[in-house]
Amino acid sequence: MNATPETLFAVLADPTTHASIDRTGNVRESIDQARITEAGQFFRMAMYHDGHPDQHYQIANLVEVFDEPRAIAWKPGTESSETGEVSFGGWVWRYDLEAVGPAHTKVMLTYDWSGLTPEARAVQTFPPFGVDYLEQSLKHLAEQATA
Repeated sequence: MNATPETLFAVLADPTTHASIDRTGNVRESIDQARITEAGQFFRMAMYHDGHPDQHYQIANLVEVFDEPRAIAWKPGTESSETGEVSFGGWVWRYDLEAVGPAHTKVMLTYDWSGLTPEARAVQTFPPFGVDYLEQSLKHLAEQATA
Protein backbone atom coordinates (compact mmCIF):
# COMPACT_ATOMS: atom_id res chain seq x y z
CA MET A 1 0.00 0.00 0.00
CA ASN A 2 1.10 3.54 -0.66
CA ALA A 3 1.19 4.58 2.99
CA THR A 4 3.54 4.18 5.93
CA PRO A 5 2.91 1.51 8.58
CA GLU A 6 2.29 4.34 11.05
CA THR A 7 -0.48 5.83 8.89
CA LEU A 8 -2.13 2.46 8.28
CA PHE A 9 -1.87 1.49 11.94
CA ALA A 10 -3.51 4.79 12.94
CA VAL A 11 -6.48 3.95 10.72
CA LEU A 12 -6.77 0.44 12.16
CA ALA A 13 -6.44 1.67 15.75
CA ASP A 14 -9.37 4.04 15.22
CA PRO A 15 -12.63 2.06 15.46
CA THR A 16 -14.55 4.95 13.89
CA THR A 17 -12.90 4.00 10.56
CA HIS A 18 -13.90 0.32 10.66
CA ALA A 19 -17.27 0.77 8.91
CA SER A 20 -15.44 2.50 6.03
CA ILE A 21 -12.98 -0.37 5.81
CA ASP A 22 -15.79 -2.96 5.86
CA ARG A 23 -18.34 -1.14 3.63
CA THR A 24 -20.80 -4.05 3.62
CA GLY A 25 -23.22 -2.40 6.01
CA ASN A 26 -22.53 -5.09 8.62
CA VAL A 27 -20.13 -2.93 10.64
CA ARG A 28 -22.13 0.18 11.51
CA GLU A 29 -20.28 2.41 13.96
CA SER A 30 -17.95 2.55 16.91
CA ILE A 31 -19.86 2.72 20.18
CA ASP A 32 -16.94 3.69 22.41
CA GLN A 33 -15.32 6.13 19.93
CA ALA A 34 -11.98 5.73 21.76
CA ARG A 35 -8.75 4.92 19.91
CA ILE A 36 -7.28 1.48 20.54
CA THR A 37 -4.17 1.95 22.66
CA GLU A 38 -3.23 -1.42 24.17
CA ALA A 39 -3.73 -5.16 24.26
CA GLY A 40 -6.46 -6.15 26.69
CA GLN A 41 -8.64 -3.18 25.72
CA PHE A 42 -12.21 -3.69 24.54
CA PHE A 43 -13.84 -1.68 21.78
CA ARG A 44 -17.49 -2.09 20.97
CA MET A 45 -19.11 -1.83 17.56
CA ALA A 46 -22.72 -1.52 16.41
CA MET A 47 -23.43 -4.20 13.84
CA TYR A 48 -26.17 -5.31 11.44
CA HIS A 49 -26.82 -8.64 9.77
CA ASP A 50 -30.00 -10.01 8.21
CA GLY A 51 -29.20 -13.47 9.56
CA HIS A 52 -28.67 -12.35 13.16
CA PRO A 53 -31.66 -12.96 15.47
CA ASP A 54 -31.74 -9.28 16.45
CA GLN A 55 -30.45 -7.95 13.08
CA HIS A 56 -29.06 -4.86 14.91
CA TYR A 57 -26.62 -5.93 17.62
CA GLN A 58 -23.32 -5.06 19.28
CA ILE A 59 -20.01 -6.83 19.48
CA ALA A 60 -17.29 -6.37 22.08
CA ASN A 61 -13.85 -6.79 20.51
CA LEU A 62 -10.95 -7.74 22.76
CA VAL A 63 -7.61 -6.44 21.50
CA GLU A 64 -5.17 -9.37 21.60
CA VAL A 65 -2.19 -7.79 19.81
CA PHE A 66 -1.13 -4.16 19.88
CA ASP A 67 2.37 -3.77 18.48
CA GLU A 68 2.35 -0.26 17.01
CA PRO A 69 2.96 0.10 14.06
CA ARG A 70 3.58 -3.57 13.19
CA ALA A 71 0.52 -5.59 14.20
CA ILE A 72 -2.95 -5.29 15.64
CA ALA A 73 -5.49 -8.05 16.28
CA TRP A 74 -8.81 -8.45 18.03
CA LYS A 75 -11.33 -11.16 18.70
CA PRO A 76 -15.04 -10.36 18.52
CA GLY A 77 -17.29 -11.36 21.36
CA THR A 78 -20.80 -10.99 22.69
CA GLU A 79 -21.34 -9.15 25.95
CA SER A 80 -24.07 -10.34 28.31
CA SER A 81 -26.46 -7.53 29.20
CA GLU A 82 -27.08 -9.19 32.57
CA THR A 83 -23.55 -9.99 33.73
CA GLY A 84 -21.29 -7.95 31.46
CA GLU A 85 -19.34 -11.13 30.75
CA VAL A 86 -18.03 -11.46 27.19
CA SER A 87 -18.10 -14.78 25.37
CA PHE A 88 -16.06 -15.39 22.24
CA GLY A 89 -16.83 -17.52 19.19
CA GLY A 90 -13.22 -18.33 18.43
CA TRP A 91 -12.20 -16.10 15.52
CA VAL A 92 -9.64 -13.30 15.27
CA TRP A 93 -9.01 -10.40 12.88
CA ARG A 94 -5.32 -9.54 12.52
CA TYR A 95 -3.35 -7.04 10.46
CA ASP A 96 0.43 -7.31 10.08
CA LEU A 97 2.24 -4.30 8.62
CA GLU A 98 5.75 -4.32 7.14
CA ALA A 99 7.50 -1.27 5.71
CA VAL A 100 8.81 -1.98 2.22
CA GLY A 101 9.97 1.50 1.29
CA PRO A 102 9.85 5.09 2.50
CA ALA A 103 6.06 5.31 2.13
CA HIS A 104 4.99 1.78 1.22
CA THR A 105 3.73 -1.03 3.40
CA LYS A 106 3.02 -4.71 2.88
CA VAL A 107 -0.20 -5.53 4.73
CA MET A 108 -1.34 -9.01 5.60
CA LEU A 109 -4.92 -9.41 6.79
CA THR A 110 -5.67 -12.66 8.56
CA TYR A 111 -9.16 -13.78 9.47
CA ASP A 112 -8.35 -16.76 11.67
CA TRP A 113 -11.30 -18.88 12.69
CA SER A 114 -9.31 -21.94 13.76
CA GLY A 115 -10.47 -21.47 17.37
CA LEU A 116 -14.13 -21.63 16.37
CA THR A 117 -16.33 -23.01 19.14
CA PRO A 118 -18.90 -25.74 18.43
CA GLU A 119 -21.60 -23.27 19.51
CA ALA A 120 -20.50 -20.73 16.90
CA ARG A 121 -20.21 -23.38 14.21
CA ALA A 122 -23.80 -24.46 14.95
CA VAL A 123 -25.25 -21.03 14.12
CA GLN A 124 -23.10 -19.91 11.18
CA THR A 125 -21.16 -21.39 8.30
CA PHE A 126 -17.47 -20.55 8.45
CA PRO A 127 -15.71 -18.80 6.98
CA PRO A 128 -18.49 -16.28 6.40
CA PHE A 129 -16.17 -14.04 4.38
CA GLY A 130 -14.41 -15.10 1.23
CA VAL A 131 -11.16 -13.92 -0.30
CA ASP A 132 -12.99 -11.18 -2.24
CA TYR A 133 -14.23 -9.65 1.00
CA LEU A 134 -10.72 -9.62 2.47
CA GLU A 135 -9.28 -8.09 -0.72
CA GLN A 136 -11.94 -5.37 -0.68
CA SER A 137 -11.21 -4.65 2.99
CA LEU A 138 -7.54 -4.14 2.16
CA LYS A 139 -8.48 -1.86 -0.74
CA HIS A 140 -10.73 0.19 1.56
CA LEU A 141 -7.99 0.37 4.20
CA ALA A 142 -5.59 1.78 1.60
CA GLU A 143 -8.20 4.35 0.56
CA GLN A 144 -8.75 5.40 4.18
CA ALA A 145 -5.01 5.75 4.76
CA THR A 146 -4.49 7.96 1.72
CA ALA A 147 -7.63 10.11 2.11
